[in-house]
Amino acid sequence: MTYDDIIHELESKRDPAGVAGMARFGITPAQAYGWRVPALRALGKRARPKDKQARHDLAAQLWATNSRETRILASLVDDPQRVTPAQMDTWAAAFDYWEICDQCIMNLFEKTAVAYDKAFAWSSAEAEYVKRAGFVLMARLALSDKKAPDTKIAAFLPVIEREADDPRDMVKKGINWALRQIGKRNAYLHGQAIASAERLLARPGKAAQWVARDALKELQSTALLEKIGYP
Repeated sequence: MTYDDIIHELESKRDPAGVAGMARFGITPAQAYGWRVPALRALGKRARPKDKQARHDLAAQLWATNSRETRILASLVDDPQRVTPAQMDTWAAAFDYWEICDQCIMNLFEKTAVAYDKAFAWSSAEAEYVKRAGFVLMARLALSDKKAPDTKIAAFLPVIEREADDPRDMVKKGINWALRQIGKRNAYLHGQAIASAERLLARPGKAAQWVARDALKELQSTALLEKIGYP
């Protein structure tokens, strides 16, 4: 599919009711067609060129068209091997609501060679959604990078503790997600995550306490303990 083919299909199935519904969940792009994510994923599969450079070029076109659907599609069609650190910084700087942040991380950025570098770098960013992106990357890497040694994932925990006092909703939810996902990976990391949560709980800041309490609800659940084989 060409860029024009994609735009035509998006336009032909525009759903104003879908746009209104998204707003209730904090999905507030400047422009949107109202497509559901499963339908976008199906379109992305059909639209993705076989040639990797063509995929990268099409992604650039789609991202430049500032709509929710074209930008999610950009993250679905791009080739992770051709994504540069500068491109990641440029896209992240444009994040202005949680969905586009999380979709770009899950669909594309976590698959790049510099995913860990960006997780650490973005975790101290001032911009709310860039900072969230750093912690969403941590959460996703803890889930998807099955071959990573425990020490590589555990290195995220000091950063989580360092930044857990950030009171902004989307940041603290990203931090909480990362802490929970690390603790769910295996018994060893579960113990490390519990220790981090307990240190956060002992701090006076409300944001850190919320991160800890919410994480502990899941990390101390009987179902999770059985799943990870906790002794």
